Amino acid sequence: MTPAGRRQRPCYRKRMPSLFDPIHFGAIEASNRVVMAPLTRNRADADRVPSPLAPTYYAQRAGAGLIVSEATQISPTGQGYLDTPGIYSGPQIAGWRGVTEAVHAAGGKIVLQLWHVGRISHVSLQPNHEWPVSSTARRANTKTFTAKGFEEVSEPRALRLDELPGIVADYAAAARRALEAGFDGVEIHGANGYLLEQFLRDSINDRRDDYGGSRENRMRFPLEVVRAVVAAIGADRTGIRLSPVTPANDAGQDSDAQGLFNAFVERLNPLKLAFMHVVEGATGGPRDVAPFDFRALRARFKEGNEQAAWIVNNGYTRAMALDAVASGYADMVAFGKPYISNPDLVLRLQTDAPLAKPNPATFYGGGAAGYTDYPTLAGTQAGS
Repeated sequence: MTPAGRRQRPCYRKRMPSLFDPIHFGAIEASNRVVMAPLTRNRADADRVPSPLAPTYYAQRAGAGLIVSEATQISPTGQGYLDTPGIYSGPQIAGWRGVTEAVHAAGGKIVLQLWHVGRISHVSLQPNHEWPVSSTARRANTKTFTAKGFEEVSEPRALRLDELPGIVADYAAAARRALEAGFDGVEIHGANGYLLEQFLRDSINDRRDDYGGSRENRMRFPLEVVRAVVAAIGADRTGIRLSPVTPANDAGQDSDAQGLFNAFVERLNPLKLAFMHVVEGATGGPRDVAPFDFRALRARFKEGNEQAAWIVNNGYTRAMALDAVASGYADMVAFGKPYISNPDLVLRLQTDAPLAKPNPATFYGGGAAGYTDYPTLAGTQAGS
């Protein structure tokens, strides 16, 4: 009893979520907060239809709270690598429907990553061997994967103003086709030096029209794309991936990366997207490649949109992932390469089991080897 003779009420602290708790964002209900990041595997057929093995591959990994599919080109001109799938033909839709049905049957959720590579391509991969298209006519100092192996990318041509509405329409049409194929939503690929970043960054965009120069002009085309996708399928099924400071694909640092991406996310905020997937640092490399305040970006995205998911990515260990969610810094954590060789990654993270190492020789192209033949933890233990 208190001195006044009254009982004190017990003090309850709100329990912070864990990496393994369910989460609801937009129209998507995920069973946990582990995300399978998009992984290019180069196993589509000649018509850019997903491999017949793809349903098995993705279903094996359906324990993830959310799967983001491998990057998928929205049109023939959007392709930049050999044997990557598309979402612009009937057979492609049918191929992807087999994937989504398999994932859903296994209890998972999956979104399609919408991709246009821009200048990160080669003439051999383009319709009629034409030049790739971009915000600029400057060639990127990087390579891509072709029928001859890794080759220098080709010189691009700068898109004309009258061509831009058609590409915006391609994104919207691809999003509609994704839902037709059974996906739970889409992730717009705005990262890693591909087309949307080629417009955003002043290190790449050298245009002198309404889509170049000022920050507002450079954001114009990416914003048109996002708004068109939202209009096509709804904000509650739309997310975007950003990589503000990655040098991937010869994407030089913007002269004011913080200011640019803060402003871009502020423009996105009123749309109330379902999620934002952010690569912290260099994609697949150092997290501290350049100074950037990701918390400031998160605050701008979440303001008035608290139910949206903030997904972090790049080099997260189990301990880092657990802390990111428990501290409230992130809503979900994405893992890339660990998912190649650990189809049951969520279970391994839950039990702190060792992770199997992947075979880099089978990352790109090929068949089942290094794709659908990695054993689960239970399978490994049974065979030991």
